[in-house]
Amino acid sequence: MPTLTLLCLTLLSAPPNTGAKPSAAPPATAAVNAVLDDWHRAAAQADEARYFAHFTQDAVYLGTDATERWTRDEFRAWAHPYFAKGKAWDFTPSSRHVSLSKDGTVAWFDEVLATPNLGPSRGSGVLVKEGGTWKIAQYNLSIPIPNDVLDDVKARIEAHEKNKAKPGK
Repeated sequence: MPTLTLLCLTLLSAPPNTGAKPSAAPPATAAVNAVLDDWHRAAAQADEARYFAHFTQDAVYLGTDATERWTRDEFRAWAHPYFAKGKAWDFTPSSRHVSLSKDGTVAWFDEVLATPNLGPSRGSGVLVKEGGTWKIAQYNLSIPIPNDVLDDVKARIEAHEKNKAKPGK
């Protein structure tokens, strides 16, 4: 009798199998993901026109160096030689979080990236909907620094800045 009672309790406490599949990302989130994935593929394929078509006209790109704050056109001028050689960069997202504004016209995201040249990196940014198409308005590429090595990295940055400020350097 105790086995039958345990079996009944187990069956009664299990969630019903409705046959429904786990919910997929909302359509707007899926569209944002598609834009970002295609943008990364365009760089990996050195497709300059496709890559820069994903930006708004007034987009800003923030690179890993403190001096790297570029408008879309400034960034394109800097990046053009890489695209022209047929080898830009290859950033592969391993995870991404996307949030949407209540009116569905603004999306912000952060993503973990595998990069051959920078190592583990992070991208974050903002997309806006322009005429039904998601466009990147801001992108920020960063290299997360583990807390355990932060003091060493900070000291190296400070030494670098101090040497840069010396006359004749």
